[in-house]
Amino acid sequence: MFPLTDVFTKMMNFKYVFRWHLPFLLLMGMLSFRAVAADTLLIVGDSLSAVYRLPANTSWPTLLNEQWKKRGGMPDIVNASISGDTSAQGLARLPGLLEQHHPRWVLIELGANDGLRGFAPPTISQTLNQIVTRVKQSNAEPLLMQIRLPPNYGKRYNDAFYAIYPALAKQADIPLVPFFMEQVAIKPEWMQDDGLHPNQAAQNFIADWMSGKLAPLVAPSMSKP
Repeated sequence: MFPLTDVFTKMMNFKYVFRWHLPFLLLMGMLSFRAVAADTLLIVGDSLSAVYRLPANTSWPTLLNEQWKKRGGMPDIVNASISGDTSAQGLARLPGLLEQHHPRWVLIELGANDGLRGFAPPTISQTLNQIVTRVKQSNAEPLLMQIRLPPNYGKRYNDAFYAIYPALAKQADIPLVPFFMEQVAIKPEWMQDDGLHPNQAAQNFIADWMSGKLAPLVAPSMSKP
């Protein structure tokens, strides 16, 4: 038999060991949960992602989310796109979206409406840069989508607008995601009558195509703390 004082000493030692190691154990538990839980990819865009005049459940973000759920190990997709949004409107909504969803990645698909309204490229660039900065400040990773305008806006403006995106991606050191409309607009059967928006027949193609572009950017990071 051990003396009662020895037993008491062992209990006290265990108590202090547990007390000092409890924060560490809780942290390890949180990190373990983080490793197995799905992260979130937030899409902040305009009608190209909100799917203009189409049911929301047929949109390429919805289809991609369903595809990734079946695949497993991929982030959940939250589509916060609104038809007609300019980059400034996206910026105004961003703090609330970041607070609500705590995304790990944010796909920025904005600027088309700025260009269609003829906003000055430096102004567009400045607003997009503010969006990128806000995303980084929230400890999320920004992904910037390249946007191209229809050719009838003139070569000079089109070139200046198009150049915004690679310049900003390089400056901010973030991925530049190719523009899916360059694959869609060449097929009239995939376009709505307005000549600007994809129709429902195009959504599956866009989901598959975007999966190929986005998966390499998000899947390897799933193991990061």
